[in-house]
Amino acid sequence: MLTKGDEYPIHQVPEPIAYAGSDRNFYDRYFFNGYSMAEEEFFAMALGVYPNFNIMDASFSVIKNGIQHNLRASKHLGMERMDTKVGPINIEVLEPLKSLRIIIDENEHGISADLTFTSRTVALEEPRYTHRIGPKVLMDYTRMTQNGSYSGWININGEKIVVSPEIWFGTRDRSWGIRPVGMPDPQPPAPGFVPQFFWVWAPVNFDDHIALYDINADAEGKIWHSHGIIVSLDDNVPQEMKKVESQIQFKSGTRHAESATIIFWTQKDEKIEIVVEPLYQFYMSGIGYLHPEWGHGMNKGELAVGYDTIDLLAANASDLLCLHIQAISRFTIGDKVGRGVLEQLIIGPHAPSGFKDLLDMAP
Repeated sequence: MLTKGDEYPIHQVPEPIAYAGSDRNFYDRYFFNGYSMAEEEFFAMALGVYPNFNIMDASFSVIKNGIQHNLRASKHLGMERMDTKVGPINIEVLEPLKSLRIIIDENEHGISADLTFTSRTVALEEPRYTHRIGPKVLMDYTRMTQNGSYSGWININGEKIVVSPEIWFGTRDRSWGIRPVGMPDPQPPAPGFVPQFFWVWAPVNFDDHIALYDINADAEGKIWHSHGIIVSLDDNVPQEMKKVESQIQFKSGTRHAESATIIFWTQKDEKIEIVVEPLYQFYMSGIGYLHPEWGHGMNKGELAVGYDTIDLLAANASDLLCLHIQAISRFTIGDKVGRGVLEQLIIGPHAPSGFKDLLDMAP
């Protein structure tokens, strides 16, 4: 089947753009977050395409006055990937690798927005993520990450937030490849396994540079993916780190950081220590992650729109819906202070953190 994407010279194989190979879990996704440097205000947005399910879904969440508002939408794709509008949620690419626009049309749930992302630095290609569970490829994807500023507005039930690029910063990414999406696989590899995933990701904005860190590790703490990079706004040239690590002190009764330290070693073996102070947190279930009904790639019918809220103070950190977070945090390198997120998803055992079971919590 031919679609609008076939008009562009972007084909990689002798197939129409609508076809994405044989793996059911192929996906293609946008992600955005933005935060005020002055208030505890935050938003996140995601839009995912699942060609082999013929589904596109999107979500927009915003935190104001301690409440996380989650607007969700899903539609049948009709094999047309170029139409990036799902119900009231829409993305426009204004200038590739530089500027994008998020539009949330007025709707019955009272959440609307018009936001423009403008890059501060070049887009960064993170090292490819490939991870197996026994013989099965669980993940094989690429992510492009970019920090920037935002302008525009957000409306929450008649209360307008003015988003000014002087104080609103954040990160956006694009990722594509293979991840578990849709309904769980009915037959995992024999003889079975305890689910395990240790993930920390930290994109940070400073006045004169940006930093990006990530780590994935197995149950014993063996790292299977890590990356660190700093980009100065002066020359916009990425400086890849030689080695990275992090140390996390967990809040009692949770798997969330109370504090953390990220350590970079440069190519010249110079040590850079980044102190992380979490301020408040965003629950990623608001944009579909680990959500039992609005999970990524779930079939909600031809078109569905939903809305719910999370009270940040009342949220139960041991609830699966509250496990995956982005902690909006203060990051300090010497006398330089920035802001960003410390994303955390820790499931199953991780010996260095003291976790032994599927969901045991820090003492």
